[in-house]
Amino acid sequence: EAMEIKSMKMGINYGMNRVRFVSPVKVNSDIRARFTLASVEDLKDGVQAIWNVVVEIKGSEKPALIAEWIGRRHE
Repeated sequence: EAMEIKSMKMGINYGMNRVRFVSPVKVNSDIRARFTLASVEDLKDGVQAIWNVVVEIKGSEKPALIAEWIGRRHE
């Protein structure tokens, strides 16, 4: 468990930063996403978490996508 929020009324997908489409994904390819928590910042009524995201393609040396995902949780 990366973080715990005991009371939450709303979760928001706040957006993405630094999105890079590194390789195309061919039809029927197996992919997986890895999320690594980069930072957590307190907000007035919740928290903001920034996640490093890598979408990998099975059998490929290069990932399909690299990005930062911003999510907010509000009490």
